[in-house]
Amino acid sequence: MFTGIIEEIGTIAEVQPISSGVTIKIKAATVLDDIKIGDSIAVSGPCLTVRDLEQEAFVADISEETCNKTTLRNCKVGTHVNLERSLRLGDRIGGHLVLGHVDEIATISGWKDEGSSSRMQVTVSPKVKPYIAYKGSIAVDGVSLTIANVFDDTFEVALIPHTLDVTTLSENRIGEIVNIEVDVMARYIETLMQNQIPPSHTIDLEFLHKHGYV
Repeated sequence: MFTGIIEEIGTIAEVQPISSGVTIKIKAATVLDDIKIGDSIAVSGPCLTVRDLEQEAFVADISEETCNKTTLRNCKVGTHVNLERSLRLGDRIGGHLVLGHVDEIATISGWKDEGSSSRMQVTVSPKVKPYIAYKGSIAVDGVSLTIANVFDDTFEVALIPHTLDVTTLSENRIGEIVNIEVDVMARYIETLMQNQIPPSHTIDLEFLHKHGYV
């Protein structure tokens, strides 16, 4: 589990195809502190397991499933990635709870610079749209952001100077793709509601009275 607060920007140093995916080496510094083989690091969203460690880099395998469903399928030498070590009990949660499980790849459909800040619009599929809430949380390429506006099939986030400085989001352009993970709380609420309310019922006064709400 992560918080969406990026610790540093890493650089992909090697990409090696394997039988069912790829192996990548990422140059880093901060996230290597107190890390060991088997630990988890979020790499621009997806949670990867450290397979090997070097003095200034770590190695991780990317499965075929992860390649197919995240932007890591396009990674190449020189690509910059957002890095965050997994959350430890007792740590401050500066962003929101992020699992490192990407829901879909979305497209940047708008960008507007406003002085030292920017506004970014992202187009999502109908599958993800129901989980997008005004002022709610969302992870874009592993970065915890607050949704500033919601439109028909897009949402907008405001990127402050600090976020632009310490993440890869400032490198994005209209038409590029990003990893999206919706707030896990929205999924839990959906599951809870589905389990409590039979599909054949509507919420009316009779239903509320029967379940002790009136």
